[in-house]
Amino acid sequence: MANNQMPHNLDAEAALLGCILIDGDVQADILEALREDDFYQESHREILRAMKAVFGKRKPIDLVTLTDELDRDGSLSRAGGLQYITDLSQLAPSAANYKQYFDIVRRDSVNRSLIRAARDVIDNSMKSADGEASVAFAEKCIYDISKREESAALTGLSDGTVIQDVLRKFEEIQADPNSLRGVETGFTRLDQVTNGLQKSDLIVLAARPGAGKTSFAMNIVEHACLQKGKTAAVFSLEMPRVQIVQRLLCSYAAVSMEKALAGKLNQKEWKNLMLASDKLQKSKIFIDDSSRITPAQILSKCRRLTATEGRLDLVMIDYIQLMGGEETSRGGELNRTQEIGAITRDLKIMAKELDVPVIALSQLRRIQTKEPQLSDLRESGAIEQDADIVMFINRSDQNVTQEDISKGNVVKGAAELNIAKHRNGAQARIRLRFIGEQTKFVDEEDVGMEPPPQPYEKPQQKNWDNPTAEESFPPQGDTDLPFE
Repeated sequence: MANNQMPHNLDAEAALLGCILIDGDVQADILEALREDDFYQESHREILRAMKAVFGKRKPIDLVTLTDELDRDGSLSRAGGLQYITDLSQLAPSAANYKQYFDIVRRDSVNRSLIRAARDVIDNSMKSADGEASVAFAEKCIYDISKREESAALTGLSDGTVIQDVLRKFEEIQADPNSLRGVETGFTRLDQVTNGLQKSDLIVLAARPGAGKTSFAMNIVEHACLQKGKTAAVFSLEMPRVQIVQRLLCSYAAVSMEKALAGKLNQKEWKNLMLASDKLQKSKIFIDDSSRITPAQILSKCRRLTATEGRLDLVMIDYIQLMGGEETSRGGELNRTQEIGAITRDLKIMAKELDVPVIALSQLRRIQTKEPQLSDLRESGAIEQDADIVMFINRSDQNVTQEDISKGNVVKGAAELNIAKHRNGAQARIRLRFIGEQTKFVDEEDVGMEPPPQPYEKPQQKNWDNPTAEESFPPQGDTDLPFE
């Protein structure tokens, strides 16, 4: 093979095709795993295409059926003619070594794909004005090849390996209910229903505008990172980074954001904010506020974060409808519904590859006179289809008058989290309380609710209608401010 030629081995290609011709027992295994572009020589690609066509018609692949297929579509001469195909059937004395031939053909195919991808990366880098976009493009080129090479064959259960794995998992849970707990949200009932947010799950959180879906998602991030020491990546397409941090600070310090923005904080509230800021600085919360980011760019950034930090436990995206699709970024013509469908599929694939729960916020349709349901997810039914969990926040106090609240017809801040879809568990309705000035949701006691499984500790209930400074933020010790 000359140095300026792409990697290939014509002998291995011919031998592999010969194995298919002479042994019907290996035809299904080989044809399922091969693509036409796995072959370097054009005649071999024509022969494989015809073999797949014959196999698809449920006919045996042999010299007669193959040449007939090639002759009928006018590609017999491009495939090398009758004599060449006859020679292929005689080339391999047996199909015993077909796996070795297959490995050689696929190895050269992968190497050719990598060379082409490298050329695309060079071309893109030569004309790109955005270094970060160039890195994302390069990573995607390699990732697409890696994803294409992933294949899993149909396997039986006779060896018992998978069954034993499942039984071992059940035994671990029986011995310790918290052994396989996912990322804890800080909401007692939600953690009971889900056993924590599980790895590789796509969790869609939807609500009407102003219902607090961003606040609820950030409350989960806050608990996971500040209370449990997890590492989280937050992608905020709607709010700038400073507003996200502002919410985190006020929520964790239990300080009114309205008072903070009006400059009306007392000394104790300042102390709580300073303690909270110190905790936040030491946390592993990473925020990206890029606009119109794509799933491929999010995946690229999360891969780099995992490499630098050594771990990644949670991803939060705010929100799906502001994301850009890959086809749009390349100037494609997909309509918005198709684009959202492609985005949610990519998010599910990303959750599986990163092996972390991904919380993706979603808008609901504007015209609603009832509580949210799955059909209200905006722009695409694919969101419902691809998500492992779909949750809705419903606030009964959103569209009522102050008079209704004062009369006691509606409780201020009353909220319900409706788990409308749960692929691996039960649906549920969970009552919460929203403290608007602190952009914080908290648990509300359910009548007759069973206690959470031990050793998971239920958070201490507070009097959130009139919290004292001590109840708002329980600091460890009494740290004085510099100006006290």
